[in-house]
This record gives sequence, structure tokens and C-alpha cells, in this order.
Amino acid sequence: MGLSPRSLPDFPWDSLTPFRERAAAHPDGVVDLSVGTPVDPTPEVIRAALIGAADAPGYPTTHGTLALREAVVDWFARTRGVTGLRADAVLPTVGSKELVALLPGLLGLGEGDVVVHPASAYPTYDVGARLAGATALATDDVADWAGRSDVRLVWLNSPSNPTGRVLSRAELREVVEAARAIGAVVASDECYAALAWDEPWASEGVPSILDPRVCGGSHEGLLAVYSLSKQSNLAGYRAAFVAGDPALIGDLLEVRKHAGMIVPAPVQAAMAVALGDDAHTAAQKERYRARREALLPAVRAAGFSVPGSEAGLYLWATRDEDCWDTLGFLADRGIIAAPGAFYGPGAHRFVRIALTATDERIGQAVLRLSKDG
Repeated sequence: MGLSPRSLPDFPWDSLTPFRERAAAHPDGVVDLSVGTPVDPTPEVIRAALIGAADAPGYPTTHGTLALREAVVDWFARTRGVTGLRADAVLPTVGSKELVALLPGLLGLGEGDVVVHPASAYPTYDVGARLAGATALATDDVADWAGRSDVRLVWLNSPSNPTGRVLSRAELREVVEAARAIGAVVASDECYAALAWDEPWASEGVPSILDPRVCGGSHEGLLAVYSLSKQSNLAGYRAAFVAGDPALIGDLLEVRKHAGMIVPAPVQAAMAVALGDDAHTAAQKERYRARREALLPAVRAAGFSVPGSEAGLYLWATRDEDCWDTLGFLADRGIIAAPGAFYGPGAHRFVRIALTATDERIGQAVLRLSKDG
């Protein structure tokens, strides 16, 4: 039986409408820090690659060009410490949200199967389980699912959206070993890995599930999901990929061929160039660093504590009150954030404050928080 849209949760962002209206009354306009959508220009080197590949009259392959897949392999080795990844074990996807939502179904999961995801998490992990007819289990404790034969997929998200937490190699290895013991797939959403702020991650880099120090040199049962939306300002391109176990990638490829899920050829060309150019990624990271260094002290001065948030594009902040009360406090200052209630029942006293706003709007937020309105 197919899943009715009525079985899905309400789209959460619609609940922010009254707070947007309240914030709009501020004389200097709204500062929208609720959504992590990039605002800076797409780098010229990437736009040039897109334009150069614009003559694309034929269908691209679902598997993607060899040039793109080799660029992914090189990028993983150069920036993430991943060895042994094969070009045939890489698959471009139409953004990462599409894959998160559809992966349980693509893997053949259904009724009676369990999909584990983090306790405070991007809502699409839960939605993906529902779409497949599976059951979602929200937990950060491996002991809650280790040894269970009904657990078929385990989602990790490091750095986390919304908390900014980074999982160490030891923590990742514990999940891999427990999942392999029951034959479950581990899918690691690593989309914010280029944006580490605190040590040791700022120096060492954020560990990948495909790192040999995590997986023991074998990618069996493992998938790493990545997007260029954040590090390259390519959210509008829907440019992402999944890589890891060649057998799993092969299964995903076969299903996607039938479904017509293909990344456009010009986007593939742009992705290959983006992955080979570290300079624009470093420049974008410095923009976000400057915004974070301006906003974080102002948020704390306004009565918030910000535990964690050591990586990623958000400040996971609390005034030790219900998140909707905090949203009202911010809306009265013309600022919009995302309520923790979007991310799980254990997060209802937090808000997620995004760094994805222009320097001018971040400056306005700092001013309003510092002046208490």
C-alpha cells in the first residue's frame, strides 16, 4: 500500500508564519536566520564550468561522468583522509535531501524494518523511514539498537544539523562495528564537514565514515553522503553525491536508472570543477567564520548558552525556556530562528540560529541582540 501524504508530519516551516509576521514589524526589517540557505555568490570558476557544459542535447548517465566520479575520489583522499574509494563506488544525486528521503526505499526497506537516526535530527531522516513504510528510532545510544535484527539502516550526521556536534573516530567505529554485526547499512550525512570551528576538528578535520581508521579499510555496508550546497554555494544546482560500498552503490544505481533520477550534465561538469578547487571552499569558510565570531558573543550576551556547535552553519542555542518563547523573544527583535521542536522532542528548549545571512544582516542581528532590541 502506498503512503498517503496525510501520513506525513506537517511541513514544519509553515508554523513559523506568525513569527515571521511579528519580526516583519521591526523598523529595520527582518533578519532571517531560520534556514541554512547560502546567500553568497556561486564562485565564478564553477559558473564558468556550468556555462561551458551548457550544450548538452543528450541524456547524461545516471552514474555520472568518470571525470566527476574521479573528482569525488580525489576530493575524499585530499580533504577527508579516505583511501581505497573506487570511482565506480560514487553516485551523483539530485541534492542530498532527495537521497536522505528516499534511501530506505531505495534499499528495499519496508514494514517491520527499523531506521535509526540521531535523537536531535534533520526531520527528513524520519520522513524517509515513513515513506518506505519502515519505523524510525531516534537515539544517540548504540546500546538502544545493537544486536537487533530488525534494524536495517543507521543514519549518522556529523557534523550534526542542528547541534553542530562532531563524532570522533572512536564513536563512528563503534557504530560501524555494531551495524556490521547485525548486517545493517550505515549512512553518514557529512554535508557540513568542511566547516569545523573548534579543536581538534579545526586542525584534524572532521572524520568520515569511510576513513580507514574508522572502517578498518573496508567500505562494506557504508555510505557517505555529501553536498556542495554549503561549501560551494551550490544549493540551487542540487549538487550532491553518495559514495562507499561498491555493492550498495551498484544497487542504488540500478534502481535510479529505472526511476530516471539523473543529475543534469552541466551540473555534473560544475561539480567536478568545484571539487578540484579548494580555494573557493576556504574563502567561503572564512566568510562564515567571521559571521560566527560576530554573532556568537552577541547571542551569549543576550542570555543564551551555546553548547557544542563546534562545526557547521548553526548556533544551537538555549535560554532554558520553551523554544516557542525564545522565538517570540527573537521575533520582537526582528530576528527569526528555527525552533528546536523541529528536530525532536528532546530539543524543545533550543533554537537553531543560522550563519547563512549577509554580513549586513548578521550585523543587524548583533546590534539588536546587543541593544536588547
